[in-house]
Amino acid sequence: MGINTQSDIAADLQIGPTSAGMVRIYVEADGIELPLDFDPDEADEIAEELRSAAEAARALRSDAKPGAKPGKKR
Repeated sequence: MGINTQSDIAADLQIGPTSAGMVRIYVEADGIELPLDFDPDEADEIAEELRSAAEAARALRSDAKPGAKPGKKR
């Protein structure tokens, strides 16, 4: 399955700090629990990748209009 393949799988996502000073992305779906731990610098890089992907996705939306403010419904 690739990044652009749709799926009917539902998952819960939690993100937060651990007591060991790491940032955990915790994914749970269909009886699978996947804790992913990152040091704070790695977490910052992931956050920037998420922001960049969100910006690119907004640009691809068919209803995106030049000058539109992100997060506003039309």
